[in-house]
Amino acid sequence: MESERFEALIDAILAIVITITVLEIPLASTGSWESLFGLKYEFIIYAISFLVCFNFWNINNNIFALVNKVDSKVIWTMGITLLIFSLLPYLTTFVAENFYEFFPQFVYGLSFIITGILSKLISKFLKDSDPANIALQLALENSYVVVNTIILVAIGMIIGYFAYPPAILISCLISIVVPWIAGAVKH
Repeated sequence: MESERFEALIDAILAIVITITVLEIPLASTGSWESLFGLKYEFIIYAISFLVCFNFWNINNNIFALVNKVDSKVIWTMGITLLIFSLLPYLTTFVAENFYEFFPQFVYGLSFIITGILSKLISKFLKDSDPANIALQLALENSYVVVNTIILVAIGMIIGYFAYPPAILISCLISIVVPWIAGAVKH
């Protein structure tokens, strides 16, 4: 299968996820700063969830720009990944309403880890489906960002369990921002 239609599907699903996520932010009960400040956790987790979606789109956009064809393994693994991603609006609200609780933070972080594992599988399947595509093979050669994300979020989960549950959310954010900064410094 050619990859253009598949890319369009990914883009559409991510746009829907972002739209639903922003629609889940409650309105301030009054027109005051205090009322708006009362929604700080909703805005913080929304901003992080938006970055998660944007980061996922950016990575996939860059990778799929090199992809010539996809097979059923890529399609189904990406479908499962998008299923996990479609839970993001719910997880965003779950964390916002229970910001200092471990379990909502844990489930949010777990979605990062599952997405990371599935991304590793997708990379393998993409390489296998188009072995003659040298540019794709080279682009998917290093997966340190995915491995670092999994390790960082796991560390955040340990800290979150024993000391400070928002450490999980912080580790998710750091796992997105650090590769951007490293990429900017590198270029």
